[in-house]
Amino acid sequence: MPGPISVIIPTLECARDLPHALAPLVDGMAEGLIREVIVSDGGSHDETVEIADAAGCSVIVGAPGRAKQLIAGAACAKGKWLFFLHPRTVLARGWTDEVQTFFQFSEGRKRAAVFKLAFNDRSAKGALFWARLRAQMMKLPHGDQGLLISRFLYDGLSGYRDMVHEDIDFARRIGAKRLVFLETEAVTSADAYRRAANPAATFGILTRYFLGADPVELAQR
Repeated sequence: MPGPISVIIPTLECARDLPHALAPLVDGMAEGLIREVIVSDGGSHDETVEIADAAGCSVIVGAPGRAKQLIAGAACAKGKWLFFLHPRTVLARGWTDEVQTFFQFSEGRKRAAVFKLAFNDRSAKGALFWARLRAQMMKLPHGDQGLLISRFLYDGLSGYRDMVHEDIDFARRIGAKRLVFLETEAVTSADAYRRAANPAATFGILTRYFLGADPVELAQR
């Protein structure tokens, strides 16, 4: 019986990072969780497509743009569950056990889950603290945390929209009550978060959020 999960990875010039993202997925294949891995490429000129093909992934190539690529990948996915994974995100060991537990929820297909943000640079503790705080308090996780969502719920919410900050927009539509924050780490680069780390700005954003400001607008700042 095919596994329930279709993994969808949007790529563009990701030959260096893709093998690391794919490696932990082997456990999901071995345990019968993953049905297919779809690499939705935006026209890479490096060896991204060749690497994906050699790893046994289904490859589709289309117009660049992460939202477009996520939408295209979901359109051809066959699994009952969709797992959107960034190519620079590496899942920690034990992710399959926690996903199995998540699937046991009686209302599981009406929920979505994200993993716990972590960085591959231990010196970026400050940036990690503020990134996690912002995601947890506002219930708007970062795209690097991955998104596991049932096809039932994805279609019911009309999926991703072709827009900037598509991950924030979709998380808002999923809603805090349907979003589960898992404990297994999703490890990614700290570079972008380090540049954006600003305790005063983050505190101001959270303050405005609790005063009723639109969280999607705030998260884009």
